Amino acid sequence: MSVRKLALVTGSTSGIGLAIAEVFARNGIEVILHGLESIAEGEELTERFERDYGVRPHYYQCDVSRSSEVEKMMARIASEVGQITVLVNNAGIQFTAPIHEFPPDKWDKIIAINLSAAYHAMRLALPGMQEQGWGRIINISSVHGLVASVNKAAYCAAKHGLVGLTRVTALETAAQGITANCICPGWTDTPLLNDQLMAFAREHNTSFDEAKQGLISSKAPYPDFVAPSEIGELALFLCSDAARAITGTAMPIDGGWTAH
Repeated sequence: MSVRKLALVTGSTSGIGLAIAEVFARNGIEVILHGLESIAEGEELTERFERDYGVRPHYYQCDVSRSSEVEKMMARIASEVGQITVLVNNAGIQFTAPIHEFPPDKWDKIIAINLSAAYHAMRLALPGMQEQGWGRIINISSVHGLVASVNKAAYCAAKHGLVGLTRVTALETAAQGITANCICPGWTDTPLLNDQLMAFAREHNTSFDEAKQGLISSKAPYPDFVAPSEIGELALFLCSDAARAITGTAMPIDGGWTAH
């Protein structure tokens, strides 16, 4: 049975999400882009995809911290584009502070975007996948879904929760042609790390580039950042027939961080 591979990648206007969308587009998977940018900015990005890859994806603006907005977006996609068969939950934010100083509003926002938004997208996408007998759910967790670091209480809680949610989903859908997996990146060259890099540089009185090396070596033996495109290639593999028996996993791509 031939299934239309239509992928929604949340948080796909920059960083890991954009890299995944680009890898998908280059390899014949239809892509739906998502972000907080204006419709005009989203249209500029879809035009670039058309120039670079010969395909013009759809773009949806949505604040995924609000469940009602996720529901509206998913309904619009089903009506205007079609049934999602590949769901990549990538949207995420970060904030660091000791737990006793962690602002409750930051906690709520991180849990909403990094965990609850994935749940809402999954529960809304799964019935269509079940109807078609095929689907791929790829949740971008983190090395912090597997191990902890100081000052990252909300982020670690959300990413650990995402791994657990993914594993339950895998158990429930394994006989339905659907897989559910987490990709768990380590240090990745994305804007999400900029604040941490600048803080490291200030604390150690180093340059920004020196801070990169210092931050990497503090956790992982691999002496470089993970490239977002490498995460995209792993996501592409998980969409292939060769990965049909891979489900319920949390795959580190972390330069050996979790090998300690």
